This record gives sequence, C-alpha cells and structure tokens, in this order.
Amino acid sequence: MSSLSLPQKRFYRQRAHSNPIADHCFNYPRTPDEMDWSKYYPEKMLDSNIKAEVDIVDIGCGYGGLLLTLSPMFPNNLIVGMEIRVKVSDYVMDRIAALRCQHPGIYQNIACLRTNAMKYFPNYFKKGQLKKIFFLYPDPHFKKAKHKWRIVNHNLLAEYAYALTEGGLVYTVTDVNDLHVWMVQHFTEHALFEIVPQEETKKDPIIEKLYSSSEEGQKVSRNNGNKFLAVFRR
Repeated sequence: MSSLSLPQKRFYRQRAHSNPIADHCFNYPRTPDEMDWSKYYPEKMLDSNIKAEVDIVDIGCGYGGLLLTLSPMFPNNLIVGMEIRVKVSDYVMDRIAALRCQHPGIYQNIACLRTNAMKYFPNYFKKGQLKKIFFLYPDPHFKKAKHKWRIVNHNLLAEYAYALTEGGLVYTVTDVNDLHVWMVQHFTEHALFEIVPQEETKKDPIIEKLYSSSEEGQKVSRNNGNKFLAVFRR
C-alpha cells in the first residue's frame, strides 16, 4: 500500500465481539502524566491554539467514522478513538495516516489507540480533562451473565465522571432498546450525571451526525433499524 492509498477494510476484518474481561497485551501509561500524546498529533502539538491534551473521546470507535466526522467540527480539539480489536484499530490508524497524506493539514487532530477502556481508561485521562465522551452502538452483550461486560456500568460511570469536566457531555446511541434503557437507568441513577432534555439536544449540531457517521450506524440505517439516543451531562 502506497502512502497515499486508503486502506481497504476487507484486509482488516475481525470478529465483531471481543471479551473485555480477558487478558490482552496492551501498552498503557501508569498515570495520565506519563502519556505522550505528541506522537499521535505531531503537527497539532506545534499549534499554539491547541491545548496539548485530548479532550474528546470515542470509546469503541470501530472503523473510525465518527472520528472523521468530528475532526473538522472541532479543529482546535484533540480527539482520540479507543478500540480493543487489533485489526480494527490498525485499520483506523492506517486510515488516518493515509488521509493526512492525501489532505495536508487536515485530520491532524484525530488519532486511535488500541486499548481496553474498561480496564485502563483512568490511565490516560486526568481529572476533569474531557469535554465529550461518545458511546456509539456499543456491544449490547445480550446474555444476562455478560451484562458485566457492558461499557456502561456503575463502576465505570465513576471513572467517566472523574475524567469529565463539569458540564461535560456523554453521548450514547444504540439500536438495541434494552441497552438504551440500561444506559439511561445507570446514568440517571448516578449522582454525578443528569440527562440532557430532548429540546436541548435538538440544538446540538453533533446530534444529527451521530446516527450515521459510524459504520455500525450506516448498517442500522440500511436495515431500517431503530436508533435510540440519550445525552448526559456531568
């Protein structure tokens, strides 16, 4: 593949599900202060208008569709996608690298990490660092015995709240009503989150992009599936 060629997804196919509880080989910082973001955003780190730390996160970023959508919307923010599947994260990294070559000066504010957010999220982000967190079409883990694998649960909400600044937002979209009810219940029952009223979300320019920016969202649209949205404020 030449430096200007976009990667072909068929060479990066992988199982849709990954066990987040299993042991995987990951390199991760011991603390957020040890995380070197400069290698992920080398051009942006030279820009005096950019704060040199990530403040927008797409957890379970899949093939990176949302990252590409957010990049021009937030040119002065650093955005990272976190993905546990090795081939999928490789695809996103190669895709971003190719797009940077094809469009100099663009897509410099997005990057992808292969990591397990359920285990290592606090290793990357300091208290109050984040402004936005996205969960688009997370694995529903249908079986009751596997509900503990869901990326939204009581223990993890404390970690998300710690990393979010006051007023920071969490966006969730799923095509599974049971998971939507689960996420709404867990967020609204948590003392540090409140649901954002629908009339307020309608004014948010991000909302219309969430339904189909990701590959999973596009698949749901092709299948005429339902999409359930909820936004929560720290």
